[in-house]
Amino acid sequence: MFVIIGIVVVFGMVFGGYTLAGGHFDVIIAALPFELMMIGGAAVGAFLIGNSADTIKAVLGAFPKLLAGPKWKKQDYQDLLSLLFSLTKLMKTKGVVALEQHIEKPEDSKIFQRYPKIMKDHFAVDFICDTLRMMTMNLDDPHQVEDAMDKQLEKHHHEAHAPAHALQNMADALPALGIVAAVLGIIKTMGAITEPPEYLGKLIGSALVGTFLGVFLAYGLVGPMAGRLAQIVEEEGQFYKIIKDVLVAHLHGNAAQVSVELGRGQIPSAIQPTFGQLEEALGAIPAD
Repeated sequence: MFVIIGIVVVFGMVFGGYTLAGGHFDVIIAALPFELMMIGGAAVGAFLIGNSADTIKAVLGAFPKLLAGPKWKKQDYQDLLSLLFSLTKLMKTKGVVALEQHIEKPEDSKIFQRYPKIMKDHFAVDFICDTLRMMTMNLDDPHQVEDAMDKQLEKHHHEAHAPAHALQNMADALPALGIVAAVLGIIKTMGAITEPPEYLGKLIGSALVGTFLGVFLAYGLVGPMAGRLAQIVEEEGQFYKIIKDVLVAHLHGNAAQVSVELGRGQIPSAIQPTFGQLEEALGAIPAD
């Protein structure tokens, strides 16, 4: 919602101010299709040159995320803590043998099936199951497990940021591509140097539209979108860090309820469930 409002404000303030200052749109409208072709086309071409097929697909798939925001909400964090509570409690009370059936085939696990949204996130499920699997193989040093989890998180974080980096690179290139288009316009103007001043003025105005368009697109649209996408990736990444915090706390010998409480403390404040809400959620978990 705020993305759409922001775009409307950007266009309204820029072009509204231009109109109120007495500007005319005839030169801009006449030059716009050609300038967009040169600047936008070159930006898209450079984007295709500079990125892998996976990154290009990820950028295209990221635009709905800009409108929807981070996918993990308050209820999802509460569900995650409930899931981790069930798994760590099971491991403490019934041992690794009882846990194995849940982490080997999480799609068939009654514990995982209670949280369908988390089940749809393959990284979250694999991250939980792979870590618990290491624990069942007697890797019980909290520092070793934490180091291994940090490396997985770093890899995932780097891959998740690729679309935002690609958009930011495009934003950085747009002003220079606008100058390229403007220079071509000046070359065209110099080729008509013998024409009357009125005609030359229109040619120079058309050339300057290129500079305007490159800067406007970079700092008014593409750059802010890249920044917002990076924020969303950071916010969503916190979800996976909670998994690490809870499982490492479990390895330090804490009770399941203490481990998830330590995880709850790391949830972003705006969507953090209260102690009472988490206590109520844990109490509502069916007995296995």
